[in-house]
Amino acid sequence: MDGKKRADISPGIEVNIVLKEDQRSGKLTNGIVKDILTNSSTHPHGIKVRLQDGQVGRVKEVLKK
Repeated sequence: MDGKKRADISPGIEVNIVLKEDQRSGKLTNGIVKDILTNSSTHPHGIKVRLQDGQVGRVKEVLKK
């Protein structure tokens, strides 16, 4: 599942995100969602989240619900 719909993402799920500095390379970072930062219901580049370790990026894949 891609991370473009806010309804698919909730705190505590495992996701792959792309960090701001990795957008050109497309390198993904794995982690558990702590906070959802995007207010709109969808976003074309992925919903922005904060992981439990504090990193912020846009969700590219939802791994486990």
